[in-house]
Order: sequence, then structure tokens, then C-alpha cells
Amino acid sequence: MQPIPVRQWGWPIPENEHILIAGPCSAETAEQTLASCQGAARQGAHILRAGIWKPRTRPEAFAGIGEAGLPWIVEAGQVTGKPVAIEVASARHVELALKAGVDILWIGARSTANPFTVQEIADVLRGVDVPVLIKNPVNPDLDLWIGALERIALAGVSRLGAIFRGFSVYKPGIYRNAPMWELPIELRRQFPTLDIIVDPSHITGNRSLISYIAQHAIDLDFNGFMIETHIDPDHALSDAAQQLTPDQLGEALSRLVHRRPSVDDPEFLANLEALRYDIDNLDQEIIRSLGQRMEVSREIGHFKRDNEVTILQMNRWSNIFESRVQTALQAGLSEDFARDLIQAIHNESIRQQGGVMNTPAAVLAKETTAGMGPVNNPT
Repeated sequence: MQPIPVRQWGWPIPENEHILIAGPCSAETAEQTLASCQGAARQGAHILRAGIWKPRTRPEAFAGIGEAGLPWIVEAGQVTGKPVAIEVASARHVELALKAGVDILWIGARSTANPFTVQEIADVLRGVDVPVLIKNPVNPDLDLWIGALERIALAGVSRLGAIFRGFSVYKPGIYRNAPMWELPIELRRQFPTLDIIVDPSHITGNRSLISYIAQHAIDLDFNGFMIETHIDPDHALSDAAQQLTPDQLGEALSRLVHRRPSVDDPEFLANLEALRYDIDNLDQEIIRSLGQRMEVSREIGHFKRDNEVTILQMNRWSNIFESRVQTALQAGLSEDFARDLIQAIHNESIRQQGGVMNTPAAVLAKETTAGMGPVNNPT
């Protein structure tokens, strides 16, 4: 696996601050781009953003102003003294952005999902010293996300970061894109020095929920946010519902509680260590209990095999599932977690029983009993 480089943005972003990337979803006019970016800069944005090319689901949607907007975002950076970032989706986009003086590039979710597109961008970036941020793919595929990071790293890009914008679902609920936090958490586990920026705008699709997601990002110790900020969001040409005015951005940021990943207080650490000791013991007990349960599952598998009974009896499984979910709810667990946990236990139980009933030894024993002789016995 190609090592992913450590944070080296090239601009003065203090290590103890969360990175803030802000600006309009789309650059619509020179005046709107500059005013929106100036407003974001006043609220503390470290990096300014604007969409130049917008990959849209439907052909009639506003797909960005295109190349004509590049001077607008570059000017906004020059006026405010901030680096600027845009999304690129092709080698041509990269060439035009770099020629215009764009400081930071990011690869969008639709592009990350296509290794051919990522490789095309990687090839044109060889020998170029520019930071590149990579959004997660639209579908929850961690390997695809890591693969995109590796392709850009293999091209020699030494400044990389990731952007988490949630995952597309068929029927969105409260969020536009489901925040499956376990995937960026696993990315952080595998690449602990990689900056991960959370995109509350695209996760929520709703400006009223942006501060909630930003706070959760802080609580999970991610590195910052990309928040869409527009001088007049209600009349924006794209994603109007998820953009904040600069003043709303400031209000949302003011509500955030900036927690720390660790402290040096001896009393706190002693109490935390005692609770963690309890957690460790409980985890061991849970794992031992699951192991014992699977031993019983294997015994059932032997019993079913000898009596030629199927592994799955749907009535029994339905009864178990519903009763265990109710027990979990009474224990204070969430319904989603309970359903996932019980399903996972059942899947492992089926695997264990299947291993007993369908091993080569079991097949051989059955065929020998039937008078067929060993399968591989030459005649």
C-alpha cells in the first residue's frame, strides 16, 4: 500500500485549529464570488472555495460557469490573502486551474468513484506541487476511497487530504447523504496522520443541521470542515438549501464546542482508565460469550446434518430476531444497532453450521455411508 503523506498544507493553519474551507457552492458572477468569499474570510475561513465545474445529476441543472469563473475565485484569494480551492473532474480541468493560479484542488465524489478519472487526474499532476483533497466516493466503498488517495500519492503529490461528504442513498431521510461515520473513522485508523475534512453542507443538504454535523465532526476528532457559504443562498443557482450566509456561518461556528482528544489532568485520567478497564473486561466477556454461542451453533449443525434438516428455519429466525431486538431495546440499545448486531450474529451462526454440514469431511462421510466410496478413490 502506498503511504499517504502527512499534513503539509503550505499555508499557516495552526495545528490546534480546525481547518475551515468556505465559499459558494458555485461561482455565479464575479461580484457574487468575491462577496461570498470575503464574507467567509471574515468569519475565519482558512481556505476559500467555489464550484467552477459542477457535475450535476440532471442535464437541465446549472453545471457551473466553467473556465470563465476561474479568474473570479483567484481574485477572491488575492483580495483576501487566502488560498483558493476548486473541484476538478478531468485532466483539462487540472491544467486550466493550475494555469489560472488555483492553489488547492479537490476531486469530487462522482470522480472518486471512477478509477479511470482519478488516474487521468493523477497523470497530469505528476511533478506538480499542489495540495489535493479527495472526497469519498458516492457509494460506501472505503477501498475505492483509499485507492484514489493512493493513485494521487503515487503520482508524487506530497500534500494530500480527504473530504467526507456522506454517501448517497436511494431514499434520503433527515440527511441528503448518509453520514456513515464508521468509514472515515476506519480511514483515520489506517492513516492516522491524514487530514480528514468533513463536509456538513453535502451531508445534511439543510443549512439548519450544519452546526450539528460540524460538532459531531469535532467530537470524532476530525480536522475541519468544508461549508458552503453564499452571499444570497436563497437565490443560489445550485444547492440553495444547504448554503449559509457569511453571518449564518459565523453563528454556526460560534455554537461549536472545541473539545480535545486528550488532557493531562491526573484525576480525569485515573477515572477514565478505571472506566476503560471495565470496558475491556466487558468486551472480553462478550467475545467469550459469542464464542460459546458459536460452539452451540456447531453442535446444532452436527445435529441437523445427521438428521438431514436445513440450516435455516425461517419461523425460528423470525421469532429470534424480533425477540432479541426487543431485549436489546429494553437494555437501552438503539434499534438500528440491535438489528445489525443480531443479523451479524445470525450470519456467523449460519456460517458455522454450514462449515459443519458442508465440509469435505462431511461430504466424504456421507458418500462413503451411501456406498459410493471415497470421492477421489480411483476405480
